[in-house]
Amino acid sequence: MQHEAHAAHAHHEIAATSTWAMAIRATLHCLTGCAIGEVLGMVIGTALGWSTVPTLILAIVLAFFFGYALTLRGVLKAGVDLRAALKVALAADTLSIAVMELVDNGVIVLWPGAMDAELADPLFWWVLAIALTVAFVLTTPVNKWMIGRGKGHAVVHQYHH
Repeated sequence: MQHEAHAAHAHHEIAATSTWAMAIRATLHCLTGCAIGEVLGMVIGTALGWSTVPTLILAIVLAFFFGYALTLRGVLKAGVDLRAALKVALAADTLSIAVMELVDNGVIVLWPGAMDAELADPLFWWVLAIALTVAFVLTTPVNKWMIGRGKGHAVVHQYHH
């Protein structure tokens, strides 16, 4: 019974600390990993002359990889074993990365000429920057909602102390 009360209290504390500042920090963390993977995937796919679908798949896979890797780094540094750290990273980042990737890749695909732009074309870089900015703006409320329910980066937050 005492454990249940403690768990409920811990959830209440997490929900009470769900601020826009926390959501912004969580989204910036997500954006960092996503941007690294997204840019790397787009650069590799574009440089190799790949079509839209393989380039997007590579960018998405790398965005998830780097997003999870950044979370894993911090959680492992806190002394959590790899198996538990993987569970934390998956729980903390999956929805956030998925929303971010859906939005930013949607912007890139829908922007006329963006997927055909070469690396030397300013359109490539401008659209990528705009897409990541829009993804950040739309993912921040998702992270706030998750943190307020004790999920997402609220799970990771306990390892930052």
